[in-house]
Amino acid sequence: MPDQPIYEEKQYLGFNRLSMIRRLLLTLFSFGIYWWKKMHSQNGDLFFWLGIGIILLSILLLFVLHLRIRVFKHRLEITGLWTGKPVIIDLMNARSVIRLRYSKYHLNNPVFNLKWKGSVKFYTDGDEAIEITDREGTPFRIGSHSPGELEKILKHITTAP
Repeated sequence: MPDQPIYEEKQYLGFNRLSMIRRLLLTLFSFGIYWWKKMHSQNGDLFFWLGIGIILLSILLLFVLHLRIRVFKHRLEITGLWTGKPVIIDLMNARSVIRLRYSKYHLNNPVFNLKWKGSVKFYTDGDEAIEITDREGTPFRIGSHSPGELEKILKHITTAP
């Protein structure tokens, strides 16, 4: 019988603020062009249906799983949408676990296993992140909806004998 996760969090693509703002602006642009064409007695039905299509895509993305974070007794496992192989972080080799802001920017792109400037990032949505530094000094920054709970569980696991 496989171990049961101590903690599990799922993050969906549709909840990313930057992507949501992009889709909203495209929808408003499409409906604005449609309205302008109707006011000038031209056919703008294509823009109307484009706006409806973007709204339907936004609703569909609310159900598309981007990443799943699972904490087990001795490891943290992150699975993504586009990969079949999970990223496994051995918690017994964790040197530190800290809670911090994910980024100084309010709008961030969703990323999975992005290696950037010596750190590895995982993010879909949320303001705060947990940064786990392993014994080699590689920081893993994981964006979370409930960073307080995740931090408490990870600190309990890493400090336990």
